[in-house]
Amino acid sequence: MNSGTVSRRSILAAVPFVAAISKAAPEGHGTVIGHGSLRYRVDKQWAQADPAKHPVNDCHEMVQTADGRLFLCTNHKQNNVLVFDTKGKLLASWTLGFGGAHGLSLHREADGKEYLYGTDTSTGRVVKTTLDGQIVLELPHPRAIGVYKEQDVYSPTETCVGPNGDIYVADGYGSQWLLQFDKAGKFIRKFGGKSSQPINKGKFLQAHGIAIDSRGPEPLIVATARIRNEFHWFTLNGEYRSTVYLPGAYMSRPVLAGDYLYSGICFGMFPNDFRMWQGRGFVMILDKNNRVVSNPGGQAPVYQGEKLQVMLQDQPVFHNCHDVCVDKAGDLYVCQWASGKVYPYKLHREG
Repeated sequence: MNSGTVSRRSILAAVPFVAAISKAAPEGHGTVIGHGSLRYRVDKQWAQADPAKHPVNDCHEMVQTADGRLFLCTNHKQNNVLVFDTKGKLLASWTLGFGGAHGLSLHREADGKEYLYGTDTSTGRVVKTTLDGQIVLELPHPRAIGVYKEQDVYSPTETCVGPNGDIYVADGYGSQWLLQFDKAGKFIRKFGGKSSQPINKGKFLQAHGIAIDSRGPEPLIVATARIRNEFHWFTLNGEYRSTVYLPGAYMSRPVLAGDYLYSGICFGMFPNDFRMWQGRGFVMILDKNNRVVSNPGGQAPVYQGEKLQVMLQDQPVFHNCHDVCVDKAGDLYVCQWASGKVYPYKLHREG
């Protein structure tokens, strides 16, 4: 496309923003953010839910099912799950009564049926449900099966499911282990664990998120070490493989789509003040070589040789990004924690 040509998609994507901006839309609505070919137009008015009827506290995570529906996890006991279409229309809602509903993962089984996996940080419950919220499996608490000692804290934040159906749980707010169960819920092993030492290979300070990374020659586990600004990779049997350090990025879970890894940056830094601060969030995107290629809402990534420089928020579009959902069209949905109880923002892919 030459510089004088405007794509039909760009025109259509801009239409809803014209009307919205004319009605005193929130600051940042309609802004284009991101870098290179991964640039997005911000839609802060995407969700059409009524907060009086379907309130949220924190919008923690979101996934898209095969039929295009978007399932949002919130920690409001009335609405653990809200279901939207891609235009923002609310389709359904249900709850498990979880006060600490945090992780929401989706897995499609061999027969094509899809299930959700959810975690409750307040009780330590990890459940597998149908898409309408019926519990079909609950994992045992590690203390109940002798995996944890009585004094060990268990506060699971995230799950993922391996190619053979094994279930992996990140104990991100607890004892920092990654726990592996088979598809029937039988415990297999734990790996990872806590370390506050400078050399942190395969160890965690806040193992916040976990996912299956299938971009390479073999599927691997990738897990977040949020406080250390790191992602760690392991084999499916828990053997440590590698680490990527991402200075300035206190990220949430890794989200894999195509060749890219996406993550919401929940906390960030100020220039010349490299402490962890709330309200400094943005979105981070890594390519298949795990190099940062775009930071929507953040400064453009800068490498000096192989060393990534500290990344900072550039535009105050977000407060505390907790998750990124990538839909089939390549548009993003950003869920936020402690950000005024807002519904997710949609980022429409430009170009």
